[in-house]
This record gives sequence, C-alpha cells and structure tokens, in this order.
Amino acid sequence: MISITEEIVVPSPPERVWEVISDPSAVVSCIGGAELGPSHDDGSFDGTLAIRFGGLRVKFAARVSLDLDETAREGRLTARGADGQGATRFSAGATFRVVEGDTPGASRVFCDGEIKLNGKLAKLIESGAGMVVSRMTKEFTDQLVQKCAAAPAEPLAATPVEPAAATSDGTRTAQPRSAGLFARLRAWWADQRARRAGRTTQRPEGKSAEALDQGGRR
Repeated sequence: MISITEEIVVPSPPERVWEVISDPSAVVSCIGGAELGPSHDDGSFDGTLAIRFGGLRVKFAARVSLDLDETAREGRLTARGADGQGATRFSAGATFRVVEGDTPGASRVFCDGEIKLNGKLAKLIESGAGMVVSRMTKEFTDQLVQKCAAAPAEPLAATPVEPAAATSDGTRTAQPRSAGLFARLRAWWADQRARRAGRTTQRPEGKSAEALDQGGRR
C-alpha cells in the first residue's frame, strides 16, 4: 500500500484555488502524463496516467469518481483500474481540502490518500513510490500555482435587445442589435476621449466613420 500525505502552499486566495482544484480537467492539466477521458451518467469519468518507475513506464487506466463539498471546500476522489496489460490492479482513495493560508491572499491544500496494488508489478511500484510521489507533487504544485495565478475567464454578458423606437411621423425604427456595434462604439469613444482631452470634439473621418454611421442607421 502507498500512503500519501501532502500539504501544498499556494499564493492565491482559497476561492480561486478551490475553483481550479475542484475542476477535473484543470487538475489533469497539472499532472504530467495524465489524460481525461469521457464521463459517465453516474458522474464518474475515465482517466489515464503514465508513470515512470526507473526504466519502466507504466500506463494506468481508471474510472474516477469525485465528490465535492463546495461550502467546506473539501473533496473526495476514488479510483479503480489497472495497467495497460492488466498485470497490476489498483484502488485508490484520497481526500483534499482548501483552507486559508498563513498570509492574506494565500491558501493551503491538504491531501491525504492511499493506493492499494495487486499484481506482479505491485512490489516494483511500491519500492519506487516515494521518489515518484515526491517528483509528481512538486510538478503538480508548480502547475497549480501557475494556473491559480492566471485570471479566470469571465463569461460574456448577453446584450439586451432594445425595442423599436418611435419617430416623429409615427413609424418605428429598429434599434441596433449587434453586440459588435456596441463594442465598436465603446472602443471608438474611449479612443476619442484619450486623443481629444482638452480639445474640441471632431467627427471621425474615413472608412471607420462611415462604418460607424452605417451601423448606427441599421
């Protein structure tokens, strides 16, 4: 049996660390040799992990389940599988949690788990497990720190559709609906304010002005 007890310090707030570490695809991207497979109806998913033990490279395939407690920022992972040739089977369980760090804006991640092996490669894997776990923990920590430091992608806000506006003769003119038009207007206005600070407002010339006028008359 292989036991794992690790504490990882991440210079990012707990909510950001939890956002990353609770996302299987993000976690897999932090582990060299790991790949995420398809998911199943019960919420579990397939995964593979290739590990080198000295001169031997072993690729494991597993079915993984992940249970999360968003409020407590805790999770439990279970996995069962075997190596590519079916010579060695394993079962694994691990818990992890994210807490406030010792300094503001930092976090600590606690991981505890165990791996049980059966088969002809079990003794070989267990003998080199300490060195492999240390190496993988360092690689995972480096990748996790980088991923948490990156700003999360913000979802695009939907642009509301404006109702048609009434004109003086009673007809109705449709308001522009293109999100691209509003984006161009904001960018154009910001550019003009930066260029014309303290000067008289001038109408933009050339093709950009013509495109803007045409967009406003749609």
